This record gives sequence, C-alpha cells and structure tokens, in this order.
Amino acid sequence: MKKWIPVAFALTLAACSSTPETTYYQLPSATKSTLASTSADAMRPTVFVQHVSVPDYLAGNGLVYQSSDVKYVIAANNLWASPLDQQLQQTLVANLSEALPGWLVSSSALGEQQDKLTVNVTGFQGRYDGQAVISGDWVLEHQEKVIRRAFTLTLPQKEDGYDALVRTLAAGWQQEAQEIARAISSN
Repeated sequence: MKKWIPVAFALTLAACSSTPETTYYQLPSATKSTLASTSADAMRPTVFVQHVSVPDYLAGNGLVYQSSDVKYVIAANNLWASPLDQQLQQTLVANLSEALPGWLVSSSALGEQQDKLTVNVTGFQGRYDGQAVISGDWVLEHQEKVIRRAFTLTLPQKEDGYDALVRTLAAGWQQEAQEIARAISSN
C-alpha cells in the first residue's frame, strides 16, 4: 500500500500544474474592405510593396520584449499568428490603400510603370519602460528618383499586456504608413 503513496502524490502534483496557454496575435489593419479590380485600375498610379524584411530576432513566432537596454526576451506562449514580415506587408498594403485612395497599392507586381517600395524593419517590440518601439527604413523608387527615409517611433502603451502591445505596435505601423503615403503622394 505504501508503494502507491508516491505515485498518488506525483499524480496530484501533475494535476495541479498547468501548461501555459498559447495565444496568437494578428496585427489589425486600417481597413477590412476589399476593392474589386476594374479596367480603370490600369489608369491609376500604382505602388508595389516589394518586400518588408525583419531581422532574425523578430522573424521567429514569438512577440519580442526588450527587458533592458541590452536584453531581449522572445515570448514562448505569445506568438504571431502568421510570420511578422507577412503581417507587416499585408497591413502596410491595407494602410497605404486607405491613405492613398486614388492609387492602386499591391504586394504583387502590376506592370512596368509603378512605384516600388521596400521596407526594412529593425525594431518592432515592447520595452521595459512601457513603450513600444518601431524602427527601420524604407526605400521608394519613383520614376527616376530613389527616396530613402529612416524611421523611429516610440509610443506609450495605454495598458499592460500583450494585447495592448500589439495594438500599440499596429497604431505605430499605421502612423508610419501615413508618413510613407505622404512621401508617395508628394512625388
């Protein structure tokens, strides 16, 4: 009978421990509407969002949190629902489409006469002081001109937690899309 006491104790401990719940996050975009393609689209100015790249530490599934000036933590149970570079490109296309109503914005090549946009994101994380950090640079090829701009945004989180972090990062990404849209429309 005493042989079963350690087994019962182990089963009790196993029942009390719980596996952390995995949560998946997706960046919200400015618009959810889909625009039907028409023959008039050929007449509109176009922007091809070629690529949005992220460094290796952001390319994994986990959301990133900067816990000190030199230390980064990649979440094990708070994950991106799809690769971050894809989410950034998709939401950038949606946000630019919203900000540039007379333009056709796409993540697919649309022909020879189009502006080409490439974005390099170097920071997209929460930080120990309650700020969300978004940084990088973008290059716009417009006709014969090449425009390159760096960006760094530091936005306060309104609440604690990963939900608030993702919403703040999405708001910052939308803000940067507005800056890109201004540069596109002014050229």
